[in-house]
Amino acid sequence: MDKAQVIASVAGDLNATEQSVDAAITRATTLVQSMIGSRSALNLSPVLGAEAQARALEAIAALGAARQAVVACHEELAKDHRRLGYGVYAEIAEKGQTRPETIGEHRLRAV
Repeated sequence: MDKAQVIASVAGDLNATEQSVDAAITRATTLVQSMIGSRSALNLSPVLGAEAQARALEAIAALGAARQAVVACHEELAKDHRRLGYGVYAEIAEKGQTRPETIGEHRLRAV
């Protein structure tokens, strides 16, 4: 594997991890919504299932912390990526040419 393939592999794994954590948060919040909706549909007391709902909310909080950690990991990898000179203009720099001027920081965003 060359440098670009290794970097792309790590980036793919990072993206998959971010998507997995987001999907887990979505599923957990859907669970809580389902618990509340089913209790309401069955005309059950809010006390019933309160402990289970509290545990599900704890899980969501833990997933939120996991998401923050993955985002922090992404930011650190981006810093290392720039520090090592990899990126869009790395090939130009290797050929002895200068990088084009840029204004501000440019990031790809998921749509």
